[in-house]
Amino acid sequence: MNQIKELLEQRLKILAAAKARAKRDMAHFPEGSLRISSTKRQTRYYWAKEKGNSAGEYIPMAKETLVKALAQKDYNMKFLREADKEMCALEAVAGRFSGLNEDKTFGGLSPKRRELVEPYIMPDELFLRKWQDEEYKKCGYMPEKKVYATRRGEMVRSKSEALLADILCEKGIPYHYEQELVLLNGKARYPDFTLLNKRTREVLYLEHFGLLDDEMYRRDCLDKLDEYARNGIFIGKNLLITYESAEHPFNPNQVREMLDAVF
Repeated sequence: MNQIKELLEQRLKILAAAKARAKRDMAHFPEGSLRISSTKRQTRYYWAKEKGNSAGEYIPMAKETLVKALAQKDYNMKFLREADKEMCALEAVAGRFSGLNEDKTFGGLSPKRRELVEPYIMPDELFLRKWQDEEYKKCGYMPEKKVYATRRGEMVRSKSEALLADILCEKGIPYHYEQELVLLNGKARYPDFTLLNKRTREVLYLEHFGLLDDEMYRRDCLDKLDEYARNGIFIGKNLLITYESAEHPFNPNQVREMLDAVF
């Protein structure tokens, strides 16, 4: 349903831009309208300058520019009328999608009753709270390496991971650190961050490659990317990548821009 709403909003933007262009063009058109008379042998064009004169004045072919301008004007006027109708219809439909995750029945219950009931349509606030607070299996590999604290008080393995976690927190993007991901072959992986897109409720993964100067580490990273791809996890779709090396240090601003573009 979110995709439907996005398509409606995209169409509204296209129509709004086209309407703005059509309105600008209207200022440059000549007065009157175009009448076209066609037979099997020829087509004649007439310029109806005045409302009471529907027959109009014959336009010789030498004035092709005038013919096209009048035709464009007639088209523009019809386009603006139809665009207005379509936009009104789309806005009415889009309005029905404004509360995609809203359960009015649940929202109308008293707070005490809401505590006792499991809603059929989970409100965003409740969904996010449940997702963020859910227990999950974490990576148990070398916990003593987790020596860097995040803003939320979690311990992570590097300064860059701590900064990433803080940026996610700053952007209001829900995340789990090193949550278990079971692949199709039953093997467990632990992505650095499992993210939730609050708008679509889709899960994405964020991996930070922080030792790219090390050849063995680079090979492991490529193997991991191949493994993710075999499990339907692709860069740019549901997998985000950050990286750093001696020549390419970690860039927090670039990360912020990426997250703004995705979320």
